[in-house]
Amino acid sequence: MRARSVLYLPASNPRAVEKARGLPCDVTVLDLEDAVAPEMKAEARQAAVAAAHQGGFGSRLGVRINGLDTPWGAEDLAALRDAPVDLIVAPKVESAAMVHALSRGLRPGVALWAMIETPRALIDLRDIAEADGALRGLMLGVNDLAKTLKTGAAPDREPLKPWLAAVVAHARANGLTAIDGVFNRIKDVAGFAAECAQGRVYGFDGKSLIHPSQIDEANAAFGPSAEDITWARTVVAAFAAPEARGLGVIRVEGEMVERLHLQTAQDLLAGI
Repeated sequence: MRARSVLYLPASNPRAVEKARGLPCDVTVLDLEDAVAPEMKAEARQAAVAAAHQGGFGSRLGVRINGLDTPWGAEDLAALRDAPVDLIVAPKVESAAMVHALSRGLRPGVALWAMIETPRALIDLRDIAEADGALRGLMLGVNDLAKTLKTGAAPDREPLKPWLAAVVAHARANGLTAIDGVFNRIKDVAGFAAECAQGRVYGFDGKSLIHPSQIDEANAAFGPSAEDITWARTVVAAFAAPEARGLGVIRVEGEMVERLHLQTAQDLLAGI
């Protein structure tokens, strides 16, 4: 599942939901959790279900429910079971048992993305990532994680770097999508671009977004560049040549290229 740009918006905001139908993000997530006040939870839930049934989204559609340990989580999950959504985002997942409980509440075929945003989740990250069930992705919740770890602010996310790498490693080991956390300073275009580049270097598949203005940058950062595509095609063509038959390593434009690079090139081209 391509997930370069994962846009969150309040399910309780009909104007934002309608606008999202025409946005070029890869995934739209209707939020029932942080973006919705307690007194609006039931109304937001109804709005999310109605929006899913109405459809019209150009992207895959997800809903972030409230935690199962809150007064609203179980009702969110039950209400969405028959709604035409592609995935459910679960906040503050801290154990394999939580993954199993969430999976049991999902309609077959609906993916579960677990948010990693507490110290307990970091400690039990392996068990979470290896849990059987509907789990298909790990999302880093940087705001809550920084708060609960009591880290200081750093423009390059220095205190969180071990956890960026850990989330990606566990996602890769278990065939899961890895989504980087949000960037809060909407008007800091350069800062957002730098953080997208950092996330790409760490291996994330995409980034959580809080504003439509961030979509194009995320799509560009987490998608292949024109140079990447050209190089991939060059590698595939080189290995397809008769003289490369049976060889594990060949020279391509002055660079030694192995068959693992061929697989990477083929994967890149298959995704465009």
